[in-house]
Amino acid sequence: MMKPAQEDAFSALIRGRVQGVGFRYSALHEARRLGLAGWVRNRSDGAVEVWVEGPAENQAAFRAWLDRGPPGARVASVRYESRTPTGKYPNFSIKW
Repeated sequence: MMKPAQEDAFSALIRGRVQGVGFRYSALHEARRLGLAGWVRNRSDGAVEVWVEGPAENQAAFRAWLDRGPPGARVASVRYESRTPTGKYPNFSIKW
């Protein structure tokens, strides 16, 4: 019998040229492709913020994607923080 994948969570703050380049929509697509839950949003300071929950191995792939972002983005830095999963997000969405 297979044991379920370890659920984990993290938040990230992405800085650089990350607004106006399709970052949120690309992150939405990538997170859903990886079966992750949570959200992404633009911040008033020009950064993009994400909250991610799901299997640890899928989160590693998403972190690698966040480190480079979509074509057109220039990621200067990403600050990751481990979090406790809440289980309250049924899927991944864009927060406004």
